[in-house]
Amino acid sequence: MKLFKEIFAYTLGGVLFVGLIPLLMWLCSGKPGMCPMAAWRFILGILLIVIGLALSIWAIVYMRRKGDGNPLDAFGHEVAPRTKHLMTDGPYKLSRNPMLTGIFIYLIGICLWLWAWQAVIFFAVFVIIMSVQVYTEEKRLRRDFGEEYKAYCRQTGRFFPKK
Repeated sequence: MKLFKEIFAYTLGGVLFVGLIPLLMWLCSGKPGMCPMAAWRFILGILLIVIGLALSIWAIVYMRRKGDGNPLDAFGHEVAPRTKHLMTDGPYKLSRNPMLTGIFIYLIGICLWLWAWQAVIFFAVFVIIMSVQVYTEEKRLRRDFGEEYKAYCRQTGRFFPKK
């Protein structure tokens, strides 16, 4: 059953964040063509898409190996087994939410490709919704990991590295 939940969680996350969200951005933007486009948009868009996906995948693999759990916890509801260990190294040294940061970078690349204000509005709404999700998740992490999590928050930014 645990393996089924894990496979379900990873599949759902991939379909939602990598497939459905960009599809909805494209649809609400009036289905713009992807080519031809300016070379700088093509190169920067691909670069951001690859970097964003690589960061997200690195964080997922790291969470699975070091945290002994899954990332899918939706607004306080456990969809798959939660991590048992607080992760503060690897991608989690850069950001407390590297998977989501990676998805944000990926979607900025999609916005460049779509080159439509509707996609940017959709992205902004998505960021707001996910920020609320992160806030609820952080309350649970403070409860689960106490002072260790509070110290981690002081050292590491929510989405981007602290200086």
